[in-house]
Amino acid sequence: MRDSALPAGVERRAFDGTARLATRGPPVYGEPTDGEWRAWDPTRSKLGGMLEGGVETGLTGGETVLYLGAAAGTTVSHVADFAGPTYAVEFAPRPARELVAAAEPRERLFPLLKDARRPTTYAHVVESNVDVIVQDVATRGQAAVANRNATFLADDGRLVLAIKARSEDVTADPETVYADVLTELETTYEVLETTPLDRFHADHLGVVATPR
Repeated sequence: MRDSALPAGVERRAFDGTARLATRGPPVYGEPTDGEWRAWDPTRSKLGGMLEGGVETGLTGGETVLYLGAAAGTTVSHVADFAGPTYAVEFAPRPARELVAAAEPRERLFPLLKDARRPTTYAHVVESNVDVIVQDVATRGQAAVANRNATFLADDGRLVLAIKARSEDVTADPETVYADVLTELETTYEVLETTPLDRFHADHLGVVATPR
């Protein structure tokens, strides 16, 4: 069964009698499997939480994706299961080793040991006019990261961002953090939708935007 907001290649499948989002590909993080299908755990994936909430992310299946903050590959491996070329940027060497392992059986997943705050360091690798940027970075200046990487995004592309309030300011009210980040984002993007992700991730806000 498919929901209208789900990309092609993402389905709801029964795992232990419970319908869960799933993609078709080799398992990465010990998730339940059913034949070729692997469950997509929304408690371990901000993008998974957004899709569970019915957010129109702009991901339809087969598109080119730039993923910022790929970590060990939990979410980006699911993306590469249904998308086209998927460039996965991760700064920390330890999770990047796991990301490389997740990419080995996935010919469309390209891991890059780079800093998402410095897009010029991977501009020679990532193609221009990508369809979707997915951003999940745990750092201050999350809007600045998105704004700097906008150069890669097609004019009608989408930014899918999870704002992590505690990464911006651990002491500030999350709603204040969200407002500040959105204000900075709006210098470069038009925000199309926001949705709290507290059902799966406390103090996170999902954002979908398009370039101005």
